Amino acid sequence: MTGTARPITIVGTPVLHRPCRPVEEFDDALAALVDDMFASMYAAEGVGLAANQIGVDLRVFVYDCPDEDGVHQKGVVVNPTLELPEHRHLDHGDEGCLSVPGPHAPLARPDRAAVTGFDVKGSPITVEGTGLLARCLQHETDHLNGKLYIDRLSARARKKVLKEMEAMRAEA
Repeated sequence: MTGTARPITIVGTPVLHRPCRPVEEFDDALAALVDDMFASMYAAEGVGLAANQIGVDLRVFVYDCPDEDGVHQKGVVVNPTLELPEHRHLDHGDEGCLSVPGPHAPLARPDRAAVTGFDVKGSPITVEGTGLLARCLQHETDHLNGKLYIDRLSARARKKVLKEMEAMRAEA
């Protein structure tokens, strides 16, 4: 694998809390960024990673996670647009985030999702996901829109997750 693992940005870092800029150039610099994103995601043992999670203000994410059938899906989506089904069935599973290290919390999300966008070379793509992949597509697109999963929790649940994260970081 090529690429260099970069540090993961943590909740509170400004780049995580604002919408990212669209990618305008599909060049070697973008390809190198994607390589670094995969290296960073694997080093942190994640299943998805948005560019702003390594401090880069661009609309791109990578993923490597299973769908509901356990089939691993791997790829990159540049300038994604999320599409949710009209008739939704919710998955009430737990969710976590590399930028909120440690705790997880239950968060209902549609069990199917799709993103349209571009691959690293600028060709149009659509990625459809079920199960964990559907959650990942939604989670990573949220990141690029300046939203963390904890922003979707109740105030009480969000406060609990942040308190757990701080306690875990203090112990480390």
